[in-house]
Amino acid sequence: MFNNVHNINYSSVYTVSDVVNQLNKKKIIAYPTESVFSLGCDPDSKSAIFSLIKLKNRNINKGFILIAAHYDQLKPYILEKKILLSHKKILSSYWPGHKTFLLPANDNVPYWLNGNSSFIATRITNHKVVKNLCSLFGKPIISTSANLTGLLPCRTVEEFYKQFGKNIMLLRGPLGINKKPSSIFNLITGEIVRYG
Repeated sequence: MFNNVHNINYSSVYTVSDVVNQLNKKKIIAYPTESVFSLGCDPDSKSAIFSLIKLKNRNINKGFILIAAHYDQLKPYILEKKILLSHKKILSSYWPGHKTFLLPANDNVPYWLNGNSSFIATRITNHKVVKNLCSLFGKPIISTSANLTGLLPCRTVEEFYKQFGKNIMLLRGPLGINKKPSSIFNLITGEIVRYG
C-alpha cells in the first residue's frame, strides 16, 4: 500500500506526538499522505492559515482541504441538514480513501478556510499515519500539497528539504501508492472539480 521512502535521515523527521505539539502551538507541519507530502495546520487558527498562505504564495480564495480520521471530526465544519441519506451512501462508498468531496459548509466556517465558498473540501483518510495524527490532534487538519507555487509536489524527503529547508517539522512515515493528489467531487451537484 505504501512506497518506501529512501535515504531518509530519521534524525530530521519526527513522531506524531512531536507534530501534534506543533499543531497545538499553531505551527505549520508536514506529513505523508496517500500520494504526496502535504503541509498542514490547525484549521481553526487564522494565524496558522495565513502563515501557510504566505509560505506557499497561495491565493486565499482557493480555500483548503480538511483531512480527518472519521466523519464526526468534520461535523463542526459542514451543514449536515443539506447532506441527504443518498449523499452519505456515496461518501461511505469512497471513504476512507483517496477522494475529496465538497460538502455544504457550516455558516461559521471562515472565508480563509473555504475561500468564500458555500462548500468546504473534505476527505477522510485511509492513510494510517495521517489517521493517527488526526485522532491524536482531536480534529481535522489542513491538507495542501507540499510545494512552493510553480514547483511540483514533494514525493521524497529530499525534495521536501530542498523546497522548504528544515524549519517545518516533518512527520515520519511512508507515502501511499497514488501518483497524483486526490480527485475532488462536489457531493451535491456531482461536478468533478479536479481529476486526481
